[in-house]
Amino acid sequence: MDLDFKGDTITTYGDPLTVGEQFPDFAVLNKDNNEVKLSSMLDKPLLISVVPDINTRVCSIQTKHFNQEVDGHSEINFVTISTNTPEEQAQWCAAEGVKNMQMLSDIDHDFGKKSKIWIRDRNILARSVWVVDTNGEIIYSEIVPVQSDEPSYDRVLGQLNELIK
Repeated sequence: MDLDFKGDTITTYGDPLTVGEQFPDFAVLNKDNNEVKLSSMLDKPLLISVVPDINTRVCSIQTKHFNQEVDGHSEINFVTISTNTPEEQAQWCAAEGVKNMQMLSDIDHDFGKKSKIWIRDRNILARSVWVVDTNGEIIYSEIVPVQSDEPSYDRVLGQLNELIK
């Protein structure tokens, strides 16, 4: 899939997963460098916010926006995934005063390859948002065509609200 990244065309690792498909189990790292698998997060519906680089303006805005929106919603799991190292993610959280959000690192590209949103030549993930139900089915997917744009917060949050009614 071709996307715009600061005026350049970038290409994902393949054709990204779509609504209705099963999200393949993947492994990423948490802040303590421990492996976290998708299967361990599916006890509740899961919102996955994906950012290319947490240390950039739009990625930071997206992460903080979703964090504020889902804070206190104990009926869903929420994670942000990027290719930043766990240390870089921890530094960002400390600098931004974020304490309760789960940041996960895809430095080994397992998530990016399985979802087909890894951009090999930039070593980043495509900005995207996913909602996965407790059976692992993709209920919502948005891959932002212009990577410097923010995702459609209202659409994904509306989808989440429908799922948790």
